[in-house]
Amino acid sequence: MRGPLLLMAGIGLFGLLDANSKLLAGDFSAAQAIFLRHAVLLGLLLALRGSFGWPGGPFRTAHPLLHGLRACSMLTAGLTFYVAVRYLSLADAYLIFFTAPFMTLLLARIFLKERVPRAAWLWSGVGFGGVMIALAPQLGEGGSLIGFACALLGTVAYAVNITLNRGLRAEPGIARLVLWPSLFGVLATGPFAAWYWAAPSALEWVQLLVNGLLAGGATILLALALRHGTPARLAPFEFIALPLSVTLDLLVFGNRPGLEVILGGAVVVLACVMSERAVSRAHHGISGGKR
Repeated sequence: MRGPLLLMAGIGLFGLLDANSKLLAGDFSAAQAIFLRHAVLLGLLLALRGSFGWPGGPFRTAHPLLHGLRACSMLTAGLTFYVAVRYLSLADAYLIFFTAPFMTLLLARIFLKERVPRAAWLWSGVGFGGVMIALAPQLGEGGSLIGFACALLGTVAYAVNITLNRGLRAEPGIARLVLWPSLFGVLATGPFAAWYWAAPSALEWVQLLVNGLLAGGATILLALALRHGTPARLAPFEFIALPLSVTLDLLVFGNRPGLEVILGGAVVVLACVMSERAVSRAHHGISGGKR
């Protein structure tokens, strides 16, 4: 259970990150928030390296292309989810995010050549149905298409990141997993952050800097989780994001979930669990056959 526990801890930090981002999104551009997030990560990494030698392994990598793609996917996910939570409640944004496990199955099958049983594809379809149950009323009432589109794009980028993390699992250490996306994020968002800069208050400075710490912790936990399990094995455990988002919505923003959100979320959780069981049974069946 090491992989699932690390994954769920990472998802928990992402939930806190998104709640904090929602508090900031009305006053600060996505470029400024994401620039400071990556700047904190980069500064913290370099400070640790300078103070304690070489923690986290080397910076050099034998897979520059994979790291480049991972940096792009992480930046895309960060920017689009920051915009999404400006327009959506956390629960709605995370219901879109709940399609990530099924996207991860598809990406793992295509790029990692991992076997995905038919039952998992069936439950993936059920999961998408659960998302539509929850969101159809809002779409029918003219809900925020910008918010939903950004959440969907961010979810695709997150699923790509999960798959790439698994592809990089053979490289020891975590320093390079923080360095390259942080450096790329700072360089890519820096000019836009300067152009749209808004002066934060003392409290807002703390919130913006805490975003960097939360993002760094979540990124590291996610990468470590993928070293202890396959994307297909771990993806269903992301359902912890649903009760977390509903709780944060209620406690921080006073948003009570509607019946359709609860019903659709229950369908998605069921689909995730059943999909995981199908993948697990197929994995054990293959292992048993090899023995």
